Amino acid sequence: MDHAPTPSAPAGELIHDDPERRQSDREIARDEAGLTGHERGQIKDNLRLSARTVFSVIRREGEEELYRPAMSLWWSGIAAGIGISTSVFAQGLLHHAFAGHPQRDLIAALGYAMGFVLVVLARLQLFTENTLTAVLPLLAGPSRERLWRTARLWGLVLAANLVGTFLTAAMLDLLVDPAHPTLMGMLAVARKAGAVEGVAALLDGIPAGFFIAAFVWMLPSSKGFEILVVALFAWLIGAGGFTHVVAGSTEMFLLALHGEMAVGDAFALHLAPTLVGNVVGGTGLFALLAFAQIKAEI
Repeated sequence: MDHAPTPSAPAGELIHDDPERRQSDREIARDEAGLTGHERGQIKDNLRLSARTVFSVIRREGEEELYRPAMSLWWSGIAAGIGISTSVFAQGLLHHAFAGHPQRDLIAALGYAMGFVLVVLARLQLFTENTLTAVLPLLAGPSRERLWRTARLWGLVLAANLVGTFLTAAMLDLLVDPAHPTLMGMLAVARKAGAVEGVAALLDGIPAGFFIAAFVWMLPSSKGFEILVVALFAWLIGAGGFTHVVAGSTEMFLLALHGEMAVGDAFALHLAPTLVGNVVGGTGLFALLAFAQIKAEI
C-alpha cells in the first residue's frame, strides 16, 4: 500500500506525529474549508502566539544582540543607564508632590515605571532584559562561542548601565540645588532603598528579575499594548519595594555623592546582592522555566 509523503513543516514549526493530533488538524481544516479568505484572516489575527512562537521571536532577538559590535552595546548601555534614572527622578517628584498622602508610596511607584518604559520601548540595552533575551539562544544551542558572547554582552551592558547611572547621579549632585524639592524626594526614595542590604537585597532582587523577564516574554504578544505591559510590571516592582540593580544604582550613587553612603558599601551591600537576585529571578527562574515548557516542541 502506498503512503502519501509527510509534508515538511515550515522552519520552526512542529510536525505532529501524534495520530490524535493529526486527526484534530484534519477536523479543523474540514470545518474551515467553507470560510472565506477574510474569515480565515480574522481567525489568524485573533489567535494568540504560541509559546514556541514567542520563544522563537525572543531567541532571534537574542541572537542579534549577541553579535552586535561591542561599541554599539556600550553606548546603548550608557543611554539605558541614563534613561532608567528617569524612574528615580519621577518617583522622587511624586514622592514629594504627595507628601502626607496615605498612599504616597503606591502613587510614587507610578513614577518608577517611567524609566523602564523609556528604556524598553527605545530598545536600549538594559542588563536585566538580557537575563532572558541573551540566555535563550544559549539554552537552545549551548556552545563555548555562545557562552563567551553571553558573558561579553552581560559584562559590557552592566558596566555601561552603571556608567550611565553614575553620570546621571553626578550631574544631579553638581547642577541641582540640594534644597530642590524633587532632588529631596529622590534622596528620600534612595534612603529607603538604601535601608535594604545584604541578603534582604538579594531576596528582593529575585522577584524584580522575574518580573522583568516576564514582561520581556510578554512583549511579542502585546502588540499595541507594550507601554501598558511594561508600565504595569515596572510599577509592581516599585510598589513592592523590590530591588533592581540598574535603577537602584542611581539611588546608591546619589547617596554616595551626598556623603550618606560609602562607595564600597553601595557595591558590596546593595548592588552586588541585588545583581545576584536579579540574575536568579530572570535567568535561574523565568528563563529556565520558559525554555522547559517548549523544549520538547522545538
